Amino acid sequence: MAKRQRFENRIELVQGTLDMLILRTLRWGPQHGHGIGVAIRASSDDALQIDHGSLYPALHRLERQGWIDAEWKISGNKQRAKYYQLTAAGRRQLAAEQSRWNRIVDVIARVMKSRAPTKERA
Repeated sequence: MAKRQRFENRIELVQGTLDMLILRTLRWGPQHGHGIGVAIRASSDDALQIDHGSLYPALHRLERQGWIDAEWKISGNKQRAKYYQLTAAGRRQLAAEQSRWNRIVDVIARVMKSRAPTKERA
């Protein structure tokens, strides 16, 4: 796929979904911030690209809420990086967010498939 076409096929995230995507990515194990962004992009076939200006504030927010923990480690390329991992509370939050997301998707799909309402008779 051409680079321009991939860019045009990118999707903007629905508000509130970034936290869920981060938590979901961390289900696969600890990861540094850049790796989380790469994993989201790769698992979406380049449709979602999270910029650092959104990713790192979200990571800090999730850490403050106790849904992820972080510790400094040396990365594969021998640089110091902050690695994030899911906490038990984060797993519970992810389950709740996935359930809510599934309900939203179902409702929106129902609306999109619905026929025009019939006019009520007076």
